Amino acid sequence: MIRPATLADVDGLKAAIVAAYAPFAEQGIGLPPVAEGLEDDVQNNHVWVADDRGIILGGVVLVLKDGHAHLANLAVHPDWAGQGLGRDLIDTVLHAAKAAGHENIVLTTHVDMAATIAFYAKLGWTELWREDDKVRMTTSLL
Repeated sequence: MIRPATLADVDGLKAAIVAAYAPFAEQGIGLPPVAEGLEDDVQNNHVWVADDRGIILGGVVLVLKDGHAHLANLAVHPDWAGQGLGRDLIDTVLHAAKAAGHENIVLTTHVDMAATIAFYAKLGWTELWREDDKVRMTTSLL
C-alpha cells in the first residue's frame, strides 16, 4: 500500500533508501547523502511510502517550491525491486504534482546511474541537460 509518510516511518524509509543506493555506492559512484533530511522532508514536503504490513519497502519525496515540482528522491529496497513499486511511487508523485497545478516535474540523477536513467526514460521522462555528474530529466503532467 502506498500512503503518506509519517515521522514514525523515517527509520524504515532510511533503511530502504540506504539499501537501494548501496549498489551504486559500492561501484564508487559519488552520491550525496541520500538518506539525510527525511524528518524535514516528512514535515515540510510530500513523502509517500510503500508499506507492507508495517514494513517500509520504499518511498518517494516530492518537493513543491517556488512554482516548481521536483521528484527529490525515489528508492525501493532491492528485496522488493522489480514488482512495480517504483512506478507506483512515481505515479503517486505525478498525480500529486498535477493536482497541485504543475504542468511538468523534474528530477536530477547521477550520470553514472545508467539503469536509473533508462528506467525514467522508459516511463517517458526526457533529458534536459547534463552537467558534471548530474543529469536533469523532466516529464509533462498534461
